[in-house]
Amino acid sequence: MNPQVSLPSATRPVRPELTAVLRQLKPGQRIRITQTVRVGLQQWQTSVTGTFRHLKYLCTGLATDRVPEDDIVVPTVHFTKEPHGELSSVAIDERTQVEVIS
Repeated sequence: MNPQVSLPSATRPVRPELTAVLRQLKPGQRIRITQTVRVGLQQWQTSVTGTFRHLKYLCTGLATDRVPEDDIVVPTVHFTKEPHGELSSVAIDERTQVEVIS
């Protein structure tokens, strides 16, 4: 997988530095994902730590048969949360940070 090729996203392009990190992740690596949550005028950061499983895409569309441009494609990181082994996933947006931790 070429780390220079951007990830498809329906909203905004994924930053090149984040694309490089995501494309180099291997199953079993410990990662920390930090996202900015915004509700109304308030916003805050939240982080989760876990073990990387895989990178996939959440693909949704309208309930009717229309043109492919109606599809929504969002890169999604799948991981196992610590400490209880809960399977989880996070959709990547323009403010997401992913880092490998040891």
